[in-house]
Amino acid sequence: MKILVAITGATGALYAQRLLDNLDPLQHEIHVVLSNYAHQVIAEELPGGLRLPEGVQTHSLKSMNAPFASGSNPPDAMVVIPCTMGTMGRIAHGFSEDVLLRAADVALKEKRKLILVPRETPFSLLHVKNMELLLLAGATILPANPSLYMNPKSVVEVVDTVVARVLDHLGIPNRLAPRWAEEKE
Repeated sequence: MKILVAITGATGALYAQRLLDNLDPLQHEIHVVLSNYAHQVIAEELPGGLRLPEGVQTHSLKSMNAPFASGSNPPDAMVVIPCTMGTMGRIAHGFSEDVLLRAADVALKEKRKLILVPRETPFSLLHVKNMELLLLAGATILPANPSLYMNPKSVVEVVDTVVARVLDHLGIPNRLAPRWAEEKE
């Protein structure tokens, strides 16, 4: 599968890192693109910087020569993690001024999987309306709302509950977080 991971400037760079840690470039073609502000957030939140697995391809935000910038070569799936509300709004309204936004537009128009992981609270009416447009267009909105029922012992374990759901929606098997079990009688 060809997977594009787009990282924006929302807080939560660890979500992107843990997703990349759990995607195998030997099994999938992995591409990464960062928004302008993502670099600053990564510098603040990931002391060692973003660790890219060997084999992951990176692309400049302004390069429209990336393979996924065209409907003739779309990604099988795109994940925007974390996703700012500004990015979500621009995707919802078809603004494609850089390769990240263009790739999301391509994913939607080619009916490919587009997963947006917003990291914002509370939502305004504009946020909800943009989400509505994206849902109607075929995107998956997967907010960074971790589950806590398994009593996580670290921030990474909390983050992994969201990353596990992203991997589930990509169709990639994982054992990052425990699954909800039926109640014992």
